[in-house]
Amino acid sequence: MKTDAPSELADTYYLPDFCTSRAALAVVLIVELTAFVLALASWNPQLGFWLDLARLSAFLIWIGLAGAALLCALSRPLRRLSAPRISLAVLALIAALITVVSALAWAAGRTAAAQALDVQSLFPQELSGFVLRNLAIGLVITALALRYFYVAHEWQRNVEMQARARVHALQARIRPHFLFNSMNTIASLTRSDPAQAEQAVQDLADLFRASLSDKRNIITLEQELEVARIYQRIEALRLGERLRVMWNIGQVPPNALVPGLLLQPLLENAIYHGIEPRPEGGVVSVSGELSNGLITIVVRNPVVEQQQTREGNRLALANIRERLVLMYGERALVKAGRFDSEYIVTLRFPHVEDRRKLPA
Repeated sequence: MKTDAPSELADTYYLPDFCTSRAALAVVLIVELTAFVLALASWNPQLGFWLDLARLSAFLIWIGLAGAALLCALSRPLRRLSAPRISLAVLALIAALITVVSALAWAAGRTAAAQALDVQSLFPQELSGFVLRNLAIGLVITALALRYFYVAHEWQRNVEMQARARVHALQARIRPHFLFNSMNTIASLTRSDPAQAEQAVQDLADLFRASLSDKRNIITLEQELEVARIYQRIEALRLGERLRVMWNIGQVPPNALVPGLLLQPLLENAIYHGIEPRPEGGVVSVSGELSNGLITIVVRNPVVEQQQTREGNRLALANIRERLVLMYGERALVKAGRFDSEYIVTLRFPHVEDRRKLPA
């Protein structure tokens, strides 16, 4: 019998994490909104609107929070199911929960305490009709919620696939002239400085390994800086004293998590657009700091007069912006533009060192 691959099943799990306080708050808000609508729809002049709303809220809050707790506890086995089976399992679970809570509410109205307090009117008088009505309402609301969760999950998957495709495009766009120039430089070094030629070959292999790897979606800032420095060493062999890079990143935490290919493309653009066209060369500045839980990295390079931003530059910036937002949400920022005689790119994103603390 054919079974789904674990990775494929993981992609089909579309429910939010009901173990978080944010999800519990969302459940409470949905429950209260539902209770408000039902109280308006079933206007009971004997009880009054506010008493009826309180009764419905007390009843629905048990179903909502108990359902969230069950989905939190069962999230692991649910992740092994396909999307249709997840929907059926959740509907069955909610139906069973509604039935149990409805029966308990009906039974509570038959207790001696309810009779002594003379509050039997607050409880259902007929069990089967009460349960069936609650099942109908509960399953409709649950089905609508599941549909919303599924659509949101598919939209998120689509965004991630587009970002991954753009990462591959960024990886594939390593400029042919850079490879050809590097190989020519290495070929000339084999005669004059074999040891340096060997190091250059190793650097070039390390750079391509890092750039083309599918396992570097999320890496540490230290690893990304090392890739950028490898690229700098290779370009320095060709450009010589024309290329000067000033690093001022001592204040940035090395274990901060970042998407791969974050800084190397910016350094590549700075050298390609700001240093290589200038006969006298220039200085590329890379600085960084940590403040209020946010990491800021700034890359500066001189501007060549009458030079427009090329397509490769826009592609790299758009890709970096999209992946930072996908990883860190609205707290991520990418700004770029010309200021006087410099082109400045600013990255800002939260300081996170634990993958479990990344936004869902």
